[in-house]
Amino acid sequence: MSTSGSFESTIAVTGPCPYTVRIGHGLYGTIAEFASELPGARKAAILHQGALSAVAEGLTAALSTAGLEVVRHVIPDAEAGKTLDSAGECWDALGRAGIGRRDVVIGLGGGAATDLAGFIAATWMRGVPVIQVPTTLLAMVDAAVGGKTGINTAAGKNLVGCFHEPAAVFVDLDRLGTLPADEIVAGSAEVIKTGFIADPEILARYESDPEACLRADGHLPELIARSVAVKARVVSEDLQEAGLREILNYGHTFGHAVELREHFAWRHGRAVAVGMMFIAELSRELGHIDTDLVDRHRRILSSVGLPTTYVPGCFDELHAGMSRDKKNRDGHIRFVALTDVGSTIRLEGPSTDSLRAAYAAISG
Repeated sequence: MSTSGSFESTIAVTGPCPYTVRIGHGLYGTIAEFASELPGARKAAILHQGALSAVAEGLTAALSTAGLEVVRHVIPDAEAGKTLDSAGECWDALGRAGIGRRDVVIGLGGGAATDLAGFIAATWMRGVPVIQVPTTLLAMVDAAVGGKTGINTAAGKNLVGCFHEPAAVFVDLDRLGTLPADEIVAGSAEVIKTGFIADPEILARYESDPEACLRADGHLPELIARSVAVKARVVSEDLQEAGLREILNYGHTFGHAVELREHFAWRHGRAVAVGMMFIAELSRELGHIDTDLVDRHRRILSSVGLPTTYVPGCFDELHAGMSRDKKNRDGHIRFVALTDVGSTIRLEGPSTDSLRAAYAAISG
């Protein structure tokens, strides 16, 4: 495996609007060159969180050198930025800057920033190009890839949004060294998810040396590339979640209900980790997997510090949250479940008794 500072990978996302995910180090110049070569682009609007002001300044300098006029707009941190008010402020900023139909929006930040930037780009003038520059592990392997955009409402997470594929995604591994340990741990849930649904080698890395899976000079760059490759294969075949893409929601139905109950104070990855444990227990309850595979979930998740239990006494509230999930059909709660590592099925409308049993099994 390449050492930190030399790892590079380019992953193609095919489909109606193909693009690439470039993974490497020191990508400011590469991003600027790509943006400046977009047909007709004269201006770039960087939407970023406040903590990334220095990063935004560096990217601004590179874009300016490449001949683009740059405007920056600071958005609130995390899920607080994914609101209608925040979106309105972004639209106003683009209007003041005179961002035209051939100009480009750049989403710089975590998953909430890339979700919001994608939504703004999709809706501004009925669609302008967006370049995603994820800076957290979660955004690198999940939110920035695949073209899903969205904002939250009081009714639930990402209920307002659309599909708008990026012109390109740039994963600068230099950002990993700036992340708090909790961010790396939380983002690992989405990496582990792709291991369970499609790539057993990811699970093998965590089982052999979980500590190295959290380090930029260990297995982490390879794991990012593997996880992105899983998502790229899936969205290339099914952009708009008509079928196959649903497997990427493994652990998310219960996880989103947890986030809603916690008023989005929980990191997304932590909620997804608990969601994976919930669906594993539900799958065992329904006879689709055995105890060994449930225990394997618990061992891998806990080995990197992710939660595997949730507080008791909240079933009705969580059930209500799952009932509002956008993946549901005809009033039935839908889950992606495993029959084995790399083999998934869809569960539709499991009984309330089964849901309660799964919840009891993860209540701690």
